[in-house]
Amino acid sequence: MDPIDAAPVAALREILRLPTVASADPETTDPAPFVELHSRLREHFPLTHEVGEVIDVPPHALLIRVPADPTSPTATADPVVLMAHMDVVPLGDESLWTHPPLAAEVVDGVIWGRGTLDDKGQLVAVIAAVESLLADGQRPARDVWLSFGSDEEVMGSSARRAVETLRERGVRPWFVLDEGGAVASEAFPGVTRPLGVVGVSEKGVLSLRLTASGRGGHASRPAKGGPAARVAAAITRLEHRPFPAHVSPATLEMLRRLAPHLPRPLRPVVERADRFPGALARLLVAAGPEAAALARTTVAVTTLTGSPAINVSPTSVVAGLNLRIAVGETTADATDRIRRVVGSDIDVEVADAHEPSPLSPVDDPAFALLERTITTVFDDAVPVPYVMYAATDSRHFTTICHRVYRFAPFRMSGEQREAIHSYDERLGVADFLDGVRWYRALLDGLGGVDATGPAT
Repeated sequence: MDPIDAAPVAALREILRLPTVASADPETTDPAPFVELHSRLREHFPLTHEVGEVIDVPPHALLIRVPADPTSPTATADPVVLMAHMDVVPLGDESLWTHPPLAAEVVDGVIWGRGTLDDKGQLVAVIAAVESLLADGQRPARDVWLSFGSDEEVMGSSARRAVETLRERGVRPWFVLDEGGAVASEAFPGVTRPLGVVGVSEKGVLSLRLTASGRGGHASRPAKGGPAARVAAAITRLEHRPFPAHVSPATLEMLRRLAPHLPRPLRPVVERADRFPGALARLLVAAGPEAAALARTTVAVTTLTGSPAINVSPTSVVAGLNLRIAVGETTADATDRIRRVVGSDIDVEVADAHEPSPLSPVDDPAFALLERTITTVFDDAVPVPYVMYAATDSRHFTTICHRVYRFAPFRMSGEQREAIHSYDERLGVADFLDGVRWYRALLDGLGGVDATGPAT
């Protein structure tokens, strides 16, 4: 059978065509695409809905409990939570897309569309693997909860509500797995093999507003040192004074595992990563933005607002900053540093703050199961832990589980990763089906793990 005709591919294409864009204000989110998505899931994955217990989570999220095989020795052990989210970011300038973002066209074995990578591809792969297991007359070796959020992209409430539901039921997961890493090529300078990067933490998120105020007035009489000039100077100072670089324990472990795959001149330094943390931090910063983000808190200027008219000098100029806080640092310390750097004539307001997530273990059976499953399906990949730069719904689950991991089982090139939240987001059909196989292998592997104790 042509892979394009596979049932999971058909389901994904239908779901990609639904404009499930969430708003920060739930009242302004169109519910119709989410309702239709639920309906498509029921249509394409009937066994999961018949066998599973389906719980609606406001505003439009789903929790589905797939019960364990009662004869399994681990049937009463702590369950596993597999996550994804239904919502997508806005389409952006559609003229930039090679293929329409909501058409879900398959061209030369590639599915094009908003949500292929973030995160409908993962959602469909998860539930397709469960459906496959049930279609074979099997049940998982322990309960599996599917948690499909509806407002992840706007940092909404559905994931927190899912956690509250699980807590009320006394559910303490053995591990939680959400979006995050991938089977990434071109992921680290000098490493030619793809990396199966598994997030064991994620950086914190801090949103700040920088405001400079002044008299403003007619543009024909500009005053020196006005709000626009002061904000511009503040942004320049921030760029010239980045946060100090350091390496977290997760990054040290990542480098240790990468050492055998690096060019020979680099191996001695990386193999002794714990002895030369400063040198390694500088090496990461020099290796490019993706590697540099592993080593320090980052600052991005994301919004600028000023005068409402081109011939009016503004009375205030506001710059929005998005910081990703390194593990081991805090949002409060980062805010204090920003205030010191921009100076006292700039007002700094905290718009939103989330601390970095705790580090999940890499030396126990749960992580070992993920590693084995990666190398089983992607035999050329090197599994490594890392600290994820972006925020996910899984950060809320750290309150009920200390093993929270982030991994999307899809091969992704550097160009594909750049397309996330941008234009030309796409996923190979064969790569998507490998993702379905990966989740099925993970489900099959739950019965072979000796980890029946409670989560701590």
